[in-house]
Amino acid sequence: MKKIQAIRGMNDILPEDSALWQYLEGVIQQTLAGFSYREIRFPIMEKTELFKRSIGEVTDIVEKEMYTFLDRNEESLTLRPEGTASCVRACEENGLLYNQTQRLWYMGPMFRYEKPQKGRYRQFHQVGIETYGVAGPDIDAELLLLSYELFKKLGLTHCVELQINSLGSDVARSEFRQALVTYLQSHKDALDEDSRRRLDTNPLRILDSKSEATQRLLDAGPSLSDYLDEESRQHFAEFTQLLDACGVPYTINNRLVRGLDYYNRTAFEWVTDKLGAQSAVCAGGRYDNLVAQLGGKATPAVGFAIGLERLLLLLQGEGSVPSLGTVDVYLAAVGNVQAPALSLSSEIRRALPNLKVFMHCGGGSFKNQLKKADKSGASIALILGEDEAVAGTVTVKYLREEKPQLTLPQGELVEVLAEINN
Repeated sequence: MKKIQAIRGMNDILPEDSALWQYLEGVIQQTLAGFSYREIRFPIMEKTELFKRSIGEVTDIVEKEMYTFLDRNEESLTLRPEGTASCVRACEENGLLYNQTQRLWYMGPMFRYEKPQKGRYRQFHQVGIETYGVAGPDIDAELLLLSYELFKKLGLTHCVELQINSLGSDVARSEFRQALVTYLQSHKDALDEDSRRRLDTNPLRILDSKSEATQRLLDAGPSLSDYLDEESRQHFAEFTQLLDACGVPYTINNRLVRGLDYYNRTAFEWVTDKLGAQSAVCAGGRYDNLVAQLGGKATPAVGFAIGLERLLLLLQGEGSVPSLGTVDVYLAAVGNVQAPALSLSSEIRRALPNLKVFMHCGGGSFKNQLKKADKSGASIALILGEDEAVAGTVTVKYLREEKPQLTLPQGELVEVLAEINN
């Protein structure tokens, strides 16, 4: 019978990799807790209309990348391609935005149907940070300070660069959009194929085209900064002053836009040259009109998302990762000693809950069990044979240090093991 394999672009995370995932997720959660952000969880599936109304019907995501299907009631449902729309829906539905400010985060899988490649998958994972109810540039700056602190903890500040821009108000962006379309229509033959397609659907995305010829053409065209409204200019100026005061380095990129329709004013990306074409590791900005767009009361909002697969690739190649061993102590149970071995392992775990204890199950020779103990990465092997079980003792063998083997009463074991727990 033919074996069933995973869906293309949807990958298993194997035990040898999960320790690194847990480490990364732990650092992220610790950083967010330090900034007093709270976790929110929402379904991985929503009504399709939510994403059409928020992301925009003429974006690549809605047109080509969403996993959408009809359920048994003929209702159109979609696996979430991003988290912001779902977060807004959850907050509005549960009354979290009425006369309140919120600083929230979430983590989990997202789904987009696109060509799988390094750092880009059809099921991928993001951590998203969303804030609601604060209109000033101080919250924008705090978010970037938060992300900067995260990169510091991961040892990645040397290989990422922060790029920022202002998209202005909806009116300013609309005026620029029209000027850009008018200009590019007169040079349509010089555009690359992808940009020609976007000219009629999402022209602002042409600004981040990878084509050098298109970029040269844009150099002579209209600039978004020339169309900014005064309020957006002031917001951006105060925002950059706050980044300077916090010591967060950045580059202003006047071509930086976001791929989703709901963004306005502040836009930013942390980018790297270490991952090939997939340069953006973290991206976000303001979306002050999204709550109202989805039926709620107008609420200022700003946030960002980090792709965990890309961050892991960067961490493995450039970051600083501590030792992530899965076993500290290996308990070798030699002979008919399963019951006392289980009891001893339970006592150790109760006394030292942070210690990772592996109890050997399934029998086997003393020599074979010691080989497995060494292979496990444990620093200590505990040997409990039938003689030790009768005497109430245990033998301690150091696997990574030049220390003599010793046999001691089981009551003294916790004190010895506490040394490797610190």
